[in-house]
Amino acid sequence: MKKKYIVSFDQGTTSSRCILYNAQMAEVSRGQLPFEQFFPNSGWVEHDPEEIWQTSLSSFKQACKTLGDVKDSIEAIGITNQRETTVVWDRRNGKAVYPAIVWQDRRTLSYCNELKSKGQEDRIRDKTGLPIDPYFSASKVRWILNSSEEIRQRAEEGHLCFGTIDSWLIWKLTQGKSHITDASNASRTMLFNLKTGSWDEELCKLFDIPMSTLPKVVDSSGDLAIAHPDVLGRAIPIRGIAGDQQAALYGHDAIEEGMLKNTYGTGCFMLMNTGDKILNPSSGILATVAWRINGTITYAAEGSVFNAGSAMTWLEDVNLIENVKETAQSAEKTPHNPLLIFVPAFTGLGAPYWDSTARGLLIGLERNTSKEAIARAVLESIAYQNQDLLLAMKHASGLEPSALYVDGGMTANSFLMQFQSDLCQIAIHLPSNQEQTALGAAKLAAKPSNFFSENIEHNTSLFSPSASDYKEGYTQWKKAAQRAMHWTSTQD
Repeated sequence: MKKKYIVSFDQGTTSSRCILYNAQMAEVSRGQLPFEQFFPNSGWVEHDPEEIWQTSLSSFKQACKTLGDVKDSIEAIGITNQRETTVVWDRRNGKAVYPAIVWQDRRTLSYCNELKSKGQEDRIRDKTGLPIDPYFSASKVRWILNSSEEIRQRAEEGHLCFGTIDSWLIWKLTQGKSHITDASNASRTMLFNLKTGSWDEELCKLFDIPMSTLPKVVDSSGDLAIAHPDVLGRAIPIRGIAGDQQAALYGHDAIEEGMLKNTYGTGCFMLMNTGDKILNPSSGILATVAWRINGTITYAAEGSVFNAGSAMTWLEDVNLIENVKETAQSAEKTPHNPLLIFVPAFTGLGAPYWDSTARGLLIGLERNTSKEAIARAVLESIAYQNQDLLLAMKHASGLEPSALYVDGGMTANSFLMQFQSDLCQIAIHLPSNQEQTALGAAKLAAKPSNFFSENIEHNTSLFSPSASDYKEGYTQWKKAAQRAMHWTSTQD
């Protein structure tokens, strides 16, 4: 019998990847290509939408090449993507009218502050679960539409499409037949009403975005669209779509209320499945859509740590360590000092503080403080920040998770994983397969046809909490974080 595969497009912030999975959920091949980042002004970050598409297509061809002619063997396509990044294109020719404005971009900060000063924050947060911030798509779309009179006119005449990266890829894959997004990506735009499960007309008016530009919101799993045969060689169904963090949550099989995952990368993204409950967003934790399947929305709580792996890179940059890999063994040999605290607020503090004026801080230094002790303090700071997120989520949701599922590059640090388990008093499950984002998109695409077997077992490392007591260190962390806040006089 001919082998069949699920294709997962994993479109990230710095590269486009494509992974093929067999029916046993095992990766059989992959392709990956980087693309250029553009920084035209201070605080601006842009991508070329066409380059994103071409690298995605080329990564697909690269992945297929190692297996020969497999176009007739592909069961379905799953798509996962960098979230919030904004593309606007002309539906008549499929060409972007402006570079993609990336989620990291801060150019709309003054406009967002203006909305806050007009008292719009509570109304927007109540509808969308999100704070007013340039991070989300709405202010980016408005900026592009107002970048020229000609672009604004085309939008008002109904010629333009807005989409996050999933929408852009699907438009290209279907040759313009499908202008869609899934509910998880829609929930990151600041235009999607969590309670109604649809675009909010009042918010579109507030941001001056014609509703004709918006994609249709569809499920995260199902028969969603069909790739055009001229693009991939034959008509292939697109059956899975999710933003990257939601896809990782699904990849971990965190499908029940109270289940929790954390991705340890440059920053950390913690998501908790809250079932049919929308978390109160006043807690400093975001409410968002995890996925929508068969028309039913599963919600999630989300918290972001801005600097995790980047704090370890800083240790290398200032020559306190030679290699990040050495820090686990070094930290094991270095005594815990609850008074030595590092706050890695290089770009401000994320949830639950949401203070972009905070800056990095190292406090508790003594004459005999060693570089090994500083390196351990940096590792501990990552765990302290995630404890902030966990406690905020537990408080806001009333849920008590029994385990934390983890992925990302920093999970290779066994000291950090054990310290996190001890600090939070929670079991940590680390799967051998670290590609949970791509796997999550593949699982969503496989679900309609039950392509993946339900009883596939995966290798997992377990870190169980010990009796080690880090309460004093965490108390000092909270004090240090407060001292790091409001450091710069103006919002960056």
